[in-house]
Amino acid sequence: MAATYRRRLQRGAASTAVAALVLAALTASQAPTLSDTAAARKQKPAPPADTPIDGGSAYFTDRPPLNRPAPHPEKHDSGPGPVVVTGPAEAGLPATVLAAYKKAASAVHASDPGCRLPWQLLAGIGKVESGQARGGAVDAEGTTLQPIIGPQLNGHGFALITDTDGGRYDGDLTHDRAVGPMQFIPSTWSNGGPDGAGWGADGNGDGKKDPHNVFDAALAAGHYLCAGGRDLSAQDDLDRAILGYNDSEDYLRTVLSWYTFYRKGTHEVPDGRGVLPVHHGGADRTGDHGGRTGGTQPKRGSGAPDRHPGTDKPGKADKSNHPRKPGGSHGTGPTPGGTGTPSPKPTPTPPAPKPPTEPTRLTVLERVGDEDLSATAGGEFATSPRVRAKDAAGRAVAGAPVRFTLPAAAGARFPGGATSVTVPTDKDGLATAPTLRAGDKAGTFTIRATAVGRTAPAVAFGATVEAEPAPKADKIARTSDKELTATAGQPFAEDAVEVEATYQGKAAPGVAITATMITAGPEPEENDKGPYFKDPEATGAGKGKPVRTLTGLTTDADGLLKLPKIYTDKHAGTFLLRLTTADGAVLTVKLKVAPAGS
Repeated sequence: MAATYRRRLQRGAASTAVAALVLAALTASQAPTLSDTAAARKQKPAPPADTPIDGGSAYFTDRPPLNRPAPHPEKHDSGPGPVVVTGPAEAGLPATVLAAYKKAASAVHASDPGCRLPWQLLAGIGKVESGQARGGAVDAEGTTLQPIIGPQLNGHGFALITDTDGGRYDGDLTHDRAVGPMQFIPSTWSNGGPDGAGWGADGNGDGKKDPHNVFDAALAAGHYLCAGGRDLSAQDDLDRAILGYNDSEDYLRTVLSWYTFYRKGTHEVPDGRGVLPVHHGGADRTGDHGGRTGGTQPKRGSGAPDRHPGTDKPGKADKSNHPRKPGGSHGTGPTPGGTGTPSPKPTPTPPAPKPPTEPTRLTVLERVGDEDLSATAGGEFATSPRVRAKDAAGRAVAGAPVRFTLPAAAGARFPGGATSVTVPTDKDGLATAPTLRAGDKAGTFTIRATAVGRTAPAVAFGATVEAEPAPKADKIARTSDKELTATAGQPFAEDAVEVEATYQGKAAPGVAITATMITAGPEPEENDKGPYFKDPEATGAGKGKPVRTLTGLTTDADGLLKLPKIYTDKHAGTFLLRLTTADGAVLTVKLKVAPAGS
């Protein structure tokens, strides 16, 4: 459920041509004039021309609570100390899901800053589409623990879309189903995006595009919402983007209500502890391909009875979450088909939301692995920090959020440039930080792992970044066998000496080479006469000063090095030039100098 499906399946050529004209018109309008923009904002936004990305599938119709209680201290059932509740339970977003929304919005802002995509919009859509990945039931990488799959798109109440993915994403070999926390149609994910490339994205940098991963799905949704040059700070563009997700006015109102709710404030809760919606506009989205839970569910937008936030009891409508109907007092209007005389009824009070609790209290974080972490500058650490969460009896605690934090000055970063990440423990109580990349400078730093919302002592990991090893060369050879000759008092030809450095038979780029004019004999020394270089660093009166040793020479990307121009003094004879590397590769070159006037 996350982007206009640009090619409606089972359409004829004429319909395709019309869709192409619509797309061309949208593309041409990406840079409107001020007058065009003003005129457009006076008009009601047009619904999308093609099938929504979710195929018009079912969605949750819960609305956010009308009132938001002020922050107050409350004792957490599974923790020894007080915590601060910053809003109702519905304002709590699972840690990994929240991180995915924020990361996606940041990535879209970097590539399309004019869209002004707020992460709260992704949160609003994620709430309505999947209940924030079913309360944050995701693993450390953001992949749902069980597939979230919508009803079969068989044309009965939804779009008719026959199978396009061979069941790869939705397990259905006859029809497509919306999949994942943002409910994409498989065909839209794979090939229904711009230029037929699909809207699928890799949001967590693992090299895969998985609609069941909340990082991937959130980034894909962000790109779709911003498509067509939209500016989501403009209400018309915002409405069009949401309607493109699901062409329903009720869907639009529901998403906007959650978007507004999240903009007023949210807080992080552990993965798997988010509030699950209880009111559906259609079939359940579950791991069993969206099968109905019993009875006949109302169609989307049908106005099925609301339920109180925080409860799962049907039949007690919370009309405060919906617009008032004309001619009736709030919550006391006449019953359709009755006598028109309202019967006063007491308004039930919703129960106060309770903070999430853990079935087992975490008291200890235990480091896994004794060795400190190491990497070369600019490279990835071979292993990641890892801890195990335990209770007082030494039993593993699953589902506990663990935050890994880096010092900003270290230069090392988690994926997405983050200096901290929150990872839930798995069924064995293990939490492993994502891949860590070292900065460009050598040094040491400490990584800390802390239990979120718990007083368990932090765990420290020592990390060392070593300088990148110098390039190696085990052989130096001239690229020409031409004899090198000059006349005393005259220089050798320009670039007369060119050499190639290799290591194990392959070109060795970036290798440092030292060139020295030496004497002959069993113990050669730097020569004080004959050929020489000019000091490249000398200035003023010393400019052009003869030197017979040059350092700092480096081979290029192909392992080649052309020596600077070589000059001669008045001495004639055969002289020696020695080239060496730090790894012990040596090349001796003969330089012949003929007497002047010969």
